[in-house]
Amino acid sequence: MIVILMGVSGSGKSLIGKQLAAALNWSFYEGDDYHSQHNIEKMSQGNALTDADRAPWLDALNKLIGELLTQGEAAVLSCSALKRAYRERLVAGHDDVRMVYLRGSYALIRKRLEARQGHYMKTDLLASQFRTLEEPKPSEGVLAVDVSQTPQIIVEKIKRELMS
Repeated sequence: MIVILMGVSGSGKSLIGKQLAAALNWSFYEGDDYHSQHNIEKMSQGNALTDADRAPWLDALNKLIGELLTQGEAAVLSCSALKRAYRERLVAGHDDVRMVYLRGSYALIRKRLEARQGHYMKTDLLASQFRTLEEPKPSEGVLAVDVSQTPQIIVEKIKRELMS
């Protein structure tokens, strides 16, 4: 199984992803590591990515998911997956994938981003991420978790839901 943690920048995808992967004894893959240099530079300059910018990134992550599933490797992957079309592109052709939406208020996420050091994602881009975000509908089968809780509580909730 591949678990994709999705949400806006600052929602805790990397932190929760690493802790969840460790708790399950699975591998963790940072989706941001698969961005092109062009995308990283664009975001570093405070410019939002377009759908065209994101397409090769999503395709690379879809390929990674396919390779992991083919190898029988269970893993946790972080990816913003802000739009439904992005989520569909990510999982296209793959069955054993579960999506977890790390949901938080704009105020909470902004506070986290302001405290974060050394990341190319600028706080100014948060508003564009929230504008782009299409929250998953219940019919999409995405587990939504409130990120105002402690990381330990979030990880336990995800584990409980995924293993039931």
